[in-house]
Amino acid sequence: MSTEQLAYLTQPQRDRLAFVELRARFMGEMRRSDLVSRFGIQSAAASRDLALYKELVPGNIDYDSKGKSYILGPSFQPLFDFPPERVLSWLTQGFGDGEPMRLKAWVASERPSGLTPPDLDVLASVTRAIHQQCPLGIEYHSISSGRTEREIVPFALIDNDPRWHVRAFDRTSQEFRDFVITRIKNPVVLKGQPVAPHETSDQDIQWTRIVELELVPHPDQPRAEITEVDYGMCDGVLRMKLRAATAGYILRKWSVDCSPDHSLRGNEYRLWLKDHLAIYGVRNAFLAPGYRSHD
Repeated sequence: MSTEQLAYLTQPQRDRLAFVELRARFMGEMRRSDLVSRFGIQSAAASRDLALYKELVPGNIDYDSKGKSYILGPSFQPLFDFPPERVLSWLTQGFGDGEPMRLKAWVASERPSGLTPPDLDVLASVTRAIHQQCPLGIEYHSISSGRTEREIVPFALIDNDPRWHVRAFDRTSQEFRDFVITRIKNPVVLKGQPVAPHETSDQDIQWTRIVELELVPHPDQPRAEITEVDYGMCDGVLRMKLRAATAGYILRKWSVDCSPDHSLRGNEYRLWLKDHLAIYGVRNAFLAPGYRSHD
């Protein structure tokens, strides 16, 4: 399939074909009703779009008569070159699903690039396993253990800036953990294999627990009123509700002083966690600047 063939299509057509590819690649399935609800078109038009996509890239999607849906073909090759940032935006925020194009910025801006973005084929396997609620076989590379082969049961993506993690039950350690997506190699979606009740997200205590945090201007920083404005505080307090599984990451990202006596020094510590006991029992609290374990 060449870009010349796409050039003869209208922009709305290309956007719909891009949506077909996104759904099939990252969810593992695509239904005619998905096109109808997303673009407000008639069923006949959606059928023509699906037929056109199959014509342009044979083998990318196959019709599953049992499930009455189009599923990812075994010889899939992407038609569109999606930037990882747009894919992650679409997956986590529900937008950005049009044809990938380099659009001219409305105003001049600069955003330094972060770490290596996730490989889209790896990310697609992770999201298909999440969507289809099935295990995922992976080769994982960690600093502590090196290369290991594991089976995980993933259920959510976490943006821990600058890295993306997947929250999953790890069958090797028999506990819920975060896995850095860029460290996952050779993923295999184990479709049809059962997931035990203790492996589902509702059994993840750190995921289901919500911690309520009160952040205030750091007592040792000048001009507290500026901090209140910058962070949109109400009555001098920024109240946040976070999953325990993400709390440590957020507090580190925002450079929140979590010491009980606001003892950290430095211009980066503009916020202080008013009650350090609020993150007691949070497993990743050790990531929070200044946090002292009570264990």
